[in-house]
Parts: sequence; C-alpha cells; structure tokens
Amino acid sequence: MDGEAMPGLLLEQKHGGRVAGVDEVGRGPLAGPVVAAAVVFGAGVPHDLAAIIDDSKKLKPALREAIAARLPKVAGVEIGVGAASCNEIDRLNIYHAAHLAMLRAVARLPRVPDHVLVDGNKMPDFGCSAQAVVGGDGISLSIAAASIVAKVLRDRIMTRLDARWPHYGWARNAGYGTDAHQQGLERAGISPHHRKTFGSVRLRMSMILTEEQV
Repeated sequence: MDGEAMPGLLLEQKHGGRVAGVDEVGRGPLAGPVVAAAVVFGAGVPHDLAAIIDDSKKLKPALREAIAARLPKVAGVEIGVGAASCNEIDRLNIYHAAHLAMLRAVARLPRVPDHVLVDGNKMPDFGCSAQAVVGGDGISLSIAAASIVAKVLRDRIMTRLDARWPHYGWARNAGYGTDAHQQGLERAGISPHHRKTFGSVRLRMSMILTEEQV
C-alpha cells in the first residue's frame, strides 16, 4: 500500500443501485479449481476497513484472512462465490471456465445486481448491466474485496487438497508450477486435481499415452 492510490467506490457510486464487484483467482496454476467471488457493498464500507482493502496480490495472507472474516459482518454486504473444477477447465479451457465461475458467483448473490464491475477486459453475459475494468482490483473496493474473498477461499481449498495429496506442496504454492510441485509430479505422477491441458501436466499426460502405445 505504501502511499499508492487505494481502491474506492467511485465506479459503484457513478452507476448507483446495487453494484457487484467480481474477480477470479487461479487462472495460472497447474492444479485445482478457478474460484470467483462477487461482493456488493449495499450500505458503504467502514472507513477503517476501506483503508486496508486492496488487490489481494498486494496483501499478506494474514491480512487477507482478517478482511475476509470481517466482510460478512459489514452491514448491507452481499457475497457470492463460485468455482469451476479442473475437469471443467480442461473441457471448456481456462478462459471460459473462469467466466463460468464468475457467473456462478453472481448467481449466488441474494438478488441479481443492478450492475456488475469485473476485473479485466473481458466478461461473460451476466444478464444485467456490466462493465469490464482493467486493473479493477486496484480501482474498485467491490472488486478488490471480491479478489480477497476468492483468494482466501481458493487457498483454503488447496490447503485441504494438500492434506490428501501431499506430494505437490499445494498448501504453499496453491497449485502453481513451482519447483516443489514439478518434483512432486515427477515422483507421484498426476493427481485427479491436476489440469490435464496445462503445461507440464499436459506434457506428462502425452508421455504416459505414448508409453501405453509402445
């Protein structure tokens, strides 16, 4: 944060009504779901909370956890979360799977919002007014809050999966292709939670198929 401009509610106030900020986490990993969240601040944001909400990538894990725990207690807040599985990612591709997760997150809000703000330059059809905002998680408090909720939820999912599939270091790398993860693939092979169309996982799948055909 260190003196940088912080997200605010200008975009939300410009449109008016119930505005949902939407963001997703987990496009790049080799394993696990892509997770999205939608957040509506129906009655504003307490000043002390607004002062610490930022793009989830800029925040330390403990602060993300603290913010995520407090958000449901804010008056007027609405939160929806959605995900797309690794099987859906392989079937649809990550672009469409991420959009599916976003649609599911918005669908899980109590009501259809009047407007949706999405981080990025592309978005699915939410069935309501919507706007893609490049760098939105550094501009909009709703989007930044959604990025935090999605990140915390996905990290928890990967930590739980790590307990069952401990070879890959998912509790530490969240499924990204770190050295430890690559070494786990070498030792233990591909798990049911790997994305079979991604990078080194796809390469290993092709090697397995080739060996089976020999």
